[in-house]
Amino acid sequence: MAEAKAPAGRVSVYSIAAHRGFADALVAGLIPRYREEGFGLARLTLLLPSRRAIRTVTEAFVRASGGGLLLPRMAVVGDLDLEETLGPLLDPIGAGADVPQAVDPVVRLLAVAQMLREELAERAPGEAGLMRQARVLVQSMDRLAVEGVSPDKLLDPEVIGLVGDLSEHWQENTRLFARVLVRWQAALEDMGRIDAPERRNRLLAHAAQRWRETPPAHPVVAAGVTSASPAIARLLRVVAELPEGAVILPDLDLALEPAVWDALGVAGAPEEPGGPPFGRGDVTTHPQYHLKLLLNRMSVARDEVQPWHRAGLAAAPPERSRAISNLFLPPEASAAWVSLPPEQRRLSGVRMMESANPEEEAQAIAVLVRRALAVPEKRVAVVTPDRGLANRVVGHLQRWNIGADDTAGRPLPQTPAGRLLLQLAECWAERAAPVSLLALLGHPLVRPEARATWLDRVRELDLVLRGPRPGPGVEAVREAVQGRAKRFPRLPRWWDEVEALLVPMLLVHEPLPLSAVLAMLSETAEALCGEALWANADGRSLAAFVAQWRDAAARADLLVDPREVPALLRDALDEVAVRPAYGGHPRLAIYGLLEARMSRADLVICAGLTEGTWPAAPAPDPLLAPPVLRALGIPGTDFRIGLSAHDLAAALGAPEVVLSHALRDAAGPVIPSRFLLRIRAMLGRQLVSEDEAVRQARALDRPDKVEGAKRPEPMPSAEQRRVEIAVTALDRLRGDPYQFYAQAILGLRALDPIDADPTPAWRGTAVHEILELWHRAGGVPGQLIPLAEQKLAEMSAHPFMRALWQPRLLAALCWIEHEQDRLLGEGREVLAVEAKGAIHVDGVRIHGRADRIDRLPDGTLAVIDYKTGKPPSPKMVEEGFALQLGLIGLIAQGGGFDDVSGTPNAFEYWSLSANKQRGFGFREEPIPGGRRKRGIPREDFLSETERYLKEAIARWILGAEPFTARLNPDLPGYSDYDQLMRLDEWQGRDLKGGDAE
Repeated sequence: MAEAKAPAGRVSVYSIAAHRGFADALVAGLIPRYREEGFGLARLTLLLPSRRAIRTVTEAFVRASGGGLLLPRMAVVGDLDLEETLGPLLDPIGAGADVPQAVDPVVRLLAVAQMLREELAERAPGEAGLMRQARVLVQSMDRLAVEGVSPDKLLDPEVIGLVGDLSEHWQENTRLFARVLVRWQAALEDMGRIDAPERRNRLLAHAAQRWRETPPAHPVVAAGVTSASPAIARLLRVVAELPEGAVILPDLDLALEPAVWDALGVAGAPEEPGGPPFGRGDVTTHPQYHLKLLLNRMSVARDEVQPWHRAGLAAAPPERSRAISNLFLPPEASAAWVSLPPEQRRLSGVRMMESANPEEEAQAIAVLVRRALAVPEKRVAVVTPDRGLANRVVGHLQRWNIGADDTAGRPLPQTPAGRLLLQLAECWAERAAPVSLLALLGHPLVRPEARATWLDRVRELDLVLRGPRPGPGVEAVREAVQGRAKRFPRLPRWWDEVEALLVPMLLVHEPLPLSAVLAMLSETAEALCGEALWANADGRSLAAFVAQWRDAAARADLLVDPREVPALLRDALDEVAVRPAYGGHPRLAIYGLLEARMSRADLVICAGLTEGTWPAAPAPDPLLAPPVLRALGIPGTDFRIGLSAHDLAAALGAPEVVLSHALRDAAGPVIPSRFLLRIRAMLGRQLVSEDEAVRQARALDRPDKVEGAKRPEPMPSAEQRRVEIAVTALDRLRGDPYQFYAQAILGLRALDPIDADPTPAWRGTAVHEILELWHRAGGVPGQLIPLAEQKLAEMSAHPFMRALWQPRLLAALCWIEHEQDRLLGEGREVLAVEAKGAIHVDGVRIHGRADRIDRLPDGTLAVIDYKTGKPPSPKMVEEGFALQLGLIGLIAQGGGFDDVSGTPNAFEYWSLSANKQRGFGFREEPIPGGRRKRGIPREDFLSETERYLKEAIARWILGAEPFTARLNPDLPGYSDYDQLMRLDEWQGRDLKGGDAE
């Protein structure tokens, strides 16, 4: 039993089976052994693998104490290669004076990035790409340090010979790694510092030597430490040999057949001296492999390990551990599944849940959690490496006011404070582009003291900046604001305040030192948000990040282009996790894989069990080839699959387990985890499915059946109908009365997207403005093209304008200039350009703007409509769905335009689009003649237009006909109001409103 001391000469190594629950079983054995001695527990030093493990064991002590309890001293011997932190280890030993301090990791990253730039020379990428390469390189350095591999080993003949046989890509990468590593080691010597993994190794070595020479007077127990790094293995060996020491491993399978244990491979103990520590046949993906590696490096045989006979509060049936052992048998040994007796493959209490997609999976998990929490004292844990899925579960639980904290934390860019800094960097990089500028100014942390007023101005700015981008920089935004000052009178003064805050940063376009970039960003962010930026947990994490990086950057010679800042900053912020404080439901925890180790609950939900997520897709080292890693004694990338398998094996030891996966993700169908496929293969029909939670999740989002929307037929009152008709609106009134109703009667207008591509309407406005300026300047030949180039440069800097549309437009304008010059030579005279006019027909005002009206040599008028695209077909004109030319002619005939009199006799479209025979630009009339059979005869053009107009007025403006949506469904038209009329809900059904059978 664990409480008994090991006989002299033997090591004290124990294993807690998966079904017992590690933390609770550990505490159940420690309390009776040490509590009887008064302050015995307080004298105990407990070595744990991570800070999260300290919290987990503390909670287990609280559950088991039943009253007051002095906790043991807990220290962290974390494995930095697993992204855990090194705690204040063994302070009384006094090793700190003999071991150099560790270099700041950011200082190292920036220094290595600078070395990379010098080594790559002209091949060096931008700052963001350079920092990514530097991160990969320092991770490889850490892997060598964690495994105790000296940089000199890269020069061993065996390693050099392997590199020579590799492809040129691997050779170049290995040489690059070696050169930078040697330079960095020299820089460390100059600074008198060492890397953090090396410092940890030395501290652990010092502790092992000191304890070996002078065993401590107090008990020392290492629990849950599974890192197989040589330094930790040597320390654990010493702890196991102490008179009152013990090493307690999680889930070491003591019942695994010796032949299967041997089949796992060499695992750090080569059969021949000097042989490779990892063989090609090693089953590194097995959950017991890393434990075998640890035991081999501790020089402990598996038969020396004793079982821990204490059980925790959430123990499962003992046969569970045997079934888990059989589940993860290596491929050849798994042939024994065929002859396994039922009791050795029984996973009672384990269910599998299959969902359609991650959203449904999160909803079903939330249903399971809510159902379990309704049982008094039942504890629930959701374990998943997918942080997006974890966030969905947290959100769904809020439906029932269940607070859930993801103990793995949220990446800093996903928090309000981190997102604000990124949005500020994006605004700087994009030179105050509308999208990034509005996102920054509308951020919830900006101006919290006057939030309502501030948001009113932001909404006004949003309306000003809609449409194509006004241009780069705050100057273009200022011009856009001043141009709309009449509509938004308070906006200019507010923008002056915003500009004063942003201009010191936005006017800088040249590369700056990284420290200056961070200082500028943090100062501007604080000016926008005040102290609220740093107030919460994410703000404090951001403040620590900025301080650390700014101090490190002050010592580095790294210039950063503002355009590179967002990518560089995002990569750096992604490494910072903001973990919540206590405050969620006391019986619910959501863990990542690291955080879930040693934890236990009555119900454990393992979520996101798809290939590439759990286990994660192996990420090969891009610098050192797999053969080189094996020769150096470093485990390959598949080693982490074994760790993921061990995490799942530990979770399977809970009394009740649900294994959840989705059939597809956002990209498409996915493959279930290889672990799930093994469970299906071993259990077959014995596997129980969790269908009820999925059914309930689908029911939650399944609305009650409602009657389908009917085709809108609004019937406004006679007073509401009496509205004016624009010459461009009659076509809409006759083709789709509902759109006329929404626009003219309800006064609704569709907003342009922010930072949009130039739309046809926008291009038409630009062309009309250019032609108006040219005509008012006298229409002098040779001046239109320079005027157009100047105006387009002022109106937009959009690349679409520069690369595609502007050359086509200039070619068409050149045609207009030549065509007008030719017609003026034949006796034409331009009477009006962009002229506004109106008449009354049956008491209704008809108004519009004429693009141009000419006097023909015979005294009649020509009505001209400029079109940037293809003009309406003669058929549409004949059927009364393109009447703008005729309505302008009616207004001109009725004297509705100043200084224009006469009878219109020509109705011309001047199109700027391409014509196959004539290039850009052509002129045509919707009049029958020649090969054209459709259209309205010239002598009937005005009378037919008037007939169509009076008919529309009688039906909709003065009459009582409903404004039916899509009255002419085959007619091409605008789609601005399709959503408002709920088109997709009734189109294709019976036009009377009933559902199609």
